[in-house]
Amino acid sequence: MSSVTIGLAAGTLVVMAIIFTYILGWANVAFHVEVDPRIEAIAEALPGANCGGCGFVGCGEYAEAVVTQGAPVDKCAPGGANVAAAVAQIMGVEIGESLPYRPIVHCNAHTRDKHGISEYHGERRCATANIIADVQGCTYGCLGFGDCVEACMYDAIHVVDGLATVDYTACVGCGACAKACPRNIITMTPFRADRIFAVLCSNKDTGKDVKKVCDVGCLGCKACERACGLFAVKENLANINYDDYNPDDLSDIFEAAKKCPQKGIVLVGKPSQKDIDATADEEMPSVVTPDFKTTVDDTEWRG
Repeated sequence: MSSVTIGLAAGTLVVMAIIFTYILGWANVAFHVEVDPRIEAIAEALPGANCGGCGFVGCGEYAEAVVTQGAPVDKCAPGGANVAAAVAQIMGVEIGESLPYRPIVHCNAHTRDKHGISEYHGERRCATANIIADVQGCTYGCLGFGDCVEACMYDAIHVVDGLATVDYTACVGCGACAKACPRNIITMTPFRADRIFAVLCSNKDTGKDVKKVCDVGCLGCKACERACGLFAVKENLANINYDDYNPDDLSDIFEAAKKCPQKGIVLVGKPSQKDIDATADEEMPSVVTPDFKTTVDDTEWRG
């Protein structure tokens, strides 16, 4: 009797296995989603950093977006021009001029340059300090607690004497630091050369008020605007027109930088030998403002 029972159980299991195998096989065919081979090819071409600089969660999602959503082929900052060219080839498209994007910290004030710094006992994070009033006099300046440093996967930004400072030799332009800054003073900017000029200030207050809180902030005096047509002072803050920026003709910009009473127009970036040779006769402090947002654009509290 027991052998019959065992035989029936075994037979039942075999029949069930056959049925389930058939069902799984049918489901595999019925619900199969064809994956475009270009997605896998693009994913293999990408560096796999998963930094999010392209605006997508990771490299895999970006690869899928390029194929299925028409996302730009040149959004991988760590991969640069070579990866952009490879992705463009996979997609069968041509890619135009692709400028590398790098972060610029629009503040030039170290601890010694800041006025009105209060003793702060809260969490040592910029995001937290930014909602506390009177942490420092300037409500637009770098808080210096290093949220950007923590966000960077490439050890390319550090807080030096109270000021976030980019190491352009290590920076790949992923944009993590810009996203981490609660005051929006780090902007991702297209570099038309290894080094470009920048206005290192975010303060839109009047010159009189700027002097009360900072020794190096932009005064909105328009000296740069008078010296070079690329400059325009808007809301008391000097800006550079990068659409017309020509890295091969910087004579007027050098003149504007020399006339800045605060020495806040400086070169930023990684100097190439060409840059070094071109500026060999110029005395410039070694450190730009497209689509700029100030401290309080996205923040209700001033701190």
